[in-house]
Amino acid sequence: MSEALEHALAEALAGLVTAVDTCDDDVLDPDTAVKWLEGSAYILDRLAPADRRRLSALLRAAALREPEGPWRDDLLKVGDGFGLDEDQHERYCDALRANVRRFVETVRGVDPTTPAPTCPGWTIGDLARHHGVAHRWAAHLVRHRVTERVWARDVPMEVPDEAGEYPQWLAAGAEESLRVLRAADPETPMWSYGADQHVRFYARRLLFEAVVHLADAELALGRVPRVEACTAGDGIEEFLENLPFLDRIAERVAALGREGASLRLRATDTGAAWTVVFGGAGGFRWENTARGDATVSVEGVSGELLLLVYGRRASGDPEFTVTGDRDVLDAWLAATAF
Repeated sequence: MSEALEHALAEALAGLVTAVDTCDDDVLDPDTAVKWLEGSAYILDRLAPADRRRLSALLRAAALREPEGPWRDDLLKVGDGFGLDEDQHERYCDALRANVRRFVETVRGVDPTTPAPTCPGWTIGDLARHHGVAHRWAAHLVRHRVTERVWARDVPMEVPDEAGEYPQWLAAGAEESLRVLRAADPETPMWSYGADQHVRFYARRLLFEAVVHLADAELALGRVPRVEACTAGDGIEEFLENLPFLDRIAERVAALGREGASLRLRATDTGAAWTVVFGGAGGFRWENTARGDATVSVEGVSGELLLLVYGRRASGDPEFTVTGDRDVLDAWLAATAF
């Protein structure tokens, strides 16, 4: 979806909602108005937190383009009326809890020595152990509001001796990390290893740890991963936001040396697009746009694109349509591999 279309749709939504909300009762039946607004609220409530923030910003921008006065004041209330800026941190925590439960249910009772092909050299047991360590590490960091890096090896883990006990150990660690995250103010500044230096970073980061490792486990067991479109789109953006802060990967991206080359990801199920342009101080820049030509473009449903950027799918898989210079795509995927 183009930026112009995004702005036009947001402006139309803001105007329609405001007109319905402020309409006289003799023009529009109040019960009908409430039904329309509640229906819209239900749909918007299902958006991922990042999409809700984006829509809130678009609605506010649409309002501010209007001249000062009562109409503009009413337009400015639309985002708040739908609660678009509320409970983002809590939403990430809820989604994290659901995905960890799915992971635990998926791997519980499975032979922990079962290979996990999407993580070469790892097993199902390794996935569960890694995931459990991530939760205990994050809980320690947030609990102490650390201002500099603390290594996971320096945090008490109490890892079970038997790999078969890892799923329950992970579940307990996730419960603790969620208690710590929910009790914390998400706006509190603290150290993180990514772009966002606040408590809120960790709920979002742990969510995509859970989403991707759930996919690893499902693929290892011959199942087809299913990632919701809104979650997948947010995950792609979180991935791109954090890459420059991962020194080893940032160095590889900078070394690609394909100044001006571009890579576009386009989600066929939502129309969302992300364009990465190589070069510059950080090795690349990106934006939500499908404008202009790209050196290489890859299309697929949102969930599959998320698995592609995380190296869980290959560019040649039938889930994707690739046009342009495939070497640019493969070079990017190799450079950004964990």
